[in-house]
Formats: sequence, C-alpha cells, structure tokens
Amino acid sequence: MLRDLNRRSFLLGSAAALAGSAAPFAVRASGAAPVKLTVGRRTIEVQGRAAPAFGITQPDGTSGLTLEHDDRFLVDLVNDAGEDTIIHWHGQLPPFLQDGFPDKDRPLIPQGGRQSYDFAPTPGTHWMHSHQGLQAQRQMNAPLIVRTVEDERADVQEVVLFLDDFSFTPPEEILANLAKSENSMASMLGKPDDTGATDTGMVMPAGDLNDVTFDAFLANDRTLDDPFVASVERNGRVRLRIINGAASTQFWIDFGPLHGTVIAVDGNPTNRVRSKRLPLAIAQRLDVLLDVPDRVAVPVFAQVEGKHRRTGIVLAGPGASISKLPAIANNAVAAVDHSLEGRLSAVTPLDDRPIDNTLNVALTGAMASYTWSLNDEMWPQVTPLTVRQGQRVAINLHNKTAMAHPMHLHGHPFQVVEINGFEWSGPVRDTVLVPPLGDVTIAFDANNPGRWPFHCHNLYHQATGMMTEIVYV
Repeated sequence: MLRDLNRRSFLLGSAAALAGSAAPFAVRASGAAPVKLTVGRRTIEVQGRAAPAFGITQPDGTSGLTLEHDDRFLVDLVNDAGEDTIIHWHGQLPPFLQDGFPDKDRPLIPQGGRQSYDFAPTPGTHWMHSHQGLQAQRQMNAPLIVRTVEDERADVQEVVLFLDDFSFTPPEEILANLAKSENSMASMLGKPDDTGATDTGMVMPAGDLNDVTFDAFLANDRTLDDPFVASVERNGRVRLRIINGAASTQFWIDFGPLHGTVIAVDGNPTNRVRSKRLPLAIAQRLDVLLDVPDRVAVPVFAQVEGKHRRTGIVLAGPGASISKLPAIANNAVAAVDHSLEGRLSAVTPLDDRPIDNTLNVALTGAMASYTWSLNDEMWPQVTPLTVRQGQRVAINLHNKTAMAHPMHLHGHPFQVVEINGFEWSGPVRDTVLVPPLGDVTIAFDANNPGRWPFHCHNLYHQATGMMTEIVYV
C-alpha cells in the first residue's frame, strides 16, 4: 500500500500519538492494509517560544501522506485532537461522501473516533486540511503527494515545501477582531509595505492585501531563524513540490540565484515555464525543477505579498556552507498576480466541446464590515448552483470587491479559460485567484455527482460566509 520514500525523497516530519478506535463508516473495497493517519496535538517552536499546534501524522511521525502510482487512497483517520474535526483531501476527486466536508451526510469525527476512506487517488502535489471551523489556522494540515510512474522512474530528488502562517493569538480571537468595526479592526489588519499593480493594471488598496498581521510564517513548520535544510546530492536536480497551506497569506516564491522550471500547478502538468520568481495564491501548489550546483546553498524564499517579511528553506549542495538568512527582505513585493497564469497551458486540457451550462457568481462583501459572500448570499443561507451529470459547465466569476479571492472547487478539476477578457487554453487547477474587481472564467465537466462546496480559500472569508455549493440535479 504505502511505500517508504526512497533516499532521493524528503518530507517534513512531526511527532504524533496513536489514539482512538471506532467502527469505520465504509466497507473495504480490498484486503490491503490501510494507512493510519492521526489528527492530534503537538508543540512546535516558533521564534524561540513553544506553541501548541495540531498535526496530521502517520505512526512514525511523518506528516501527511505519500502514495505511489499503484496505491489506493486507503486510509483510517483517527481523531485524537481533543475536539470534533473532519479532514478535506484537497485536490483529490473522491465520491462526495468521502470528500471531508461537514454536513448532514458527512458528520464530524468525534474525539476518539475513526473514519475509513477508500478511493482511487488523483496524481500530483496536493494537501489535506481541516474543514471544521478555524482549525486549519492551528496547523491542522499536511502534504498529500501521489506520485506517477514517471515520477518514480525519474532521477530527481523530491523536496516538499509546505508554507503556513502562524499566530500566537487564537484564531477565534483574530476573527472576532476582524468582525468588529473598521476602527477596531485596523489594529489587526496587515499593513503592506507598499502597493503593487496587479496583472489587470489596477493597484490594490493597501489595506486589502493582508487581513491579519501574523506573528510568523512557516516553511515545513520552521522559520528562517532555524530553516529546514535539504541536502542535495552531487550535481543534483530537485523537484520542489511547493504547497501554500496558509490560512490567509499569499506568497511570492523566490529561487535566489537560480531559475526554476514550472512543470505542474495544483498537481496538474503544464507547459514548462522558467522563472526566478513565482506567485502562489492560498491553497495553490507549484512543482518546480531546480538544478543545485555543488558547494552552493540555495535559499528558496516565500515572501508575503505587499510586505518585506518572508520564510523559506535551504537546498544545500555537497560541501555548501549555510549562512544565516534574514527573515526581512530588502524590498517589499507587490500583490500576487497572474503574471505566471497567462504563460501556462495545460498538458491535458479539456476536450473541445460546447458549454452546456453557464453559471454566474459574483464575489461580494467588504473589509469594513468584514462580511464576505457569493452572489450576496452568506453560507449556509445560499441558493445552490445546479448542474446535470455530463454537462460541460462554465463559471463566470465577477469580483466586486477590492481584494483578491482564491476560489476552490471541491471534487472537480477545472480549466482556466479567461481572465479579464483574455481567452486562452489555460492551466487545469482546483484553485484560481480572482483579482480585485476582475473577472475569471473556468470550465469543468460535471462527472462526479454529489453536493460540492465552492468557496474562497482565505479561511476568514470562508468563515464569514464566502461559500456556496454546486449540486447535481
């Protein structure tokens, strides 16, 4: 079922305890032994302070899950978190009852409880996270990698870079402060160090770049005070699997002296694009090839949009000396934009066929009142978007707010086909950034019946109502 990573692979690790047992909710489709994942509590060190956090780990302490090409997603998930939870398998396409979203058909897992999952996994760089309350802000998330035959045969070292934002303030208190009046909220708002033009040519209002001022930004659970270091083999080629698991932060990825080659986004192969710096919205992923020279330590920085602050890891070639890396960059960066998006095209796009069903979704809300919505409706009091099985569906997203929103669709990959009037055969994704006052059109095939959430992946926008669902009729 689950194989050990070979010597050319790295994954972040963290401690977890085994706990809980209950009857699984599904009957096994095969006799293979399941992988046991435990949602539990742990302590991490942030800026010299002990900090409580959640984790999703295997019995050996490995964070998350890596599957080989012929593995099924065969998992027993045990809840030892001390509170009810549910885990969403972001980027996977399971039957909707196994998607990991709480509703009347998919109940929360109680403390000490267990749920079983069994489906064919979707290849690529994906991740897992809580879809209950604000638990994801407390690091209830982890990588989920499904390797292909080509990945297994390639002479490439794999390194996972998992990004997160962190606050010593409880997320419930953060949200309560955000929900206060505009004057009270100002102390919690992120104040960017500069403003930046987006791909639309518009300038994002400074106060709308970052909702929250975080205490730290993490890369594989660590800050640049003590970064994660991956030892690269001689003349090594690295496949860097970058996951933005942050609750409310978007990053620019900077490869220092190197150019990286993008080969996949959101787990889906794309044409190859070379760049030294790449934008990465909340919940999105990038697969990038890097050639690390001998005796060179290459920092991979993730810098917060609109700010000087950054985190990152180090790729260290043989014989390299590692110097201290400042967590404050010399210059602030602009807002995350679509400078990469327009250069990408899918290796396997949707087949050419007419659109059967067009849905229009307005992204609505405001910072001052901190109420966010879709079509002026706030979850759960929403009018579902309806589709029929077999349809080719287009969703026109119209952002009426001054803030960018990373929109995520459960259960379906989609192709980005238009941004602000520019039409092209864009990348296949599961999360797309919709720019301030901008328009994005995505298309997908309705081939996975059920009730599927469609929401902004900024955790605090989602928590205040920016979510709807797509329902098969």
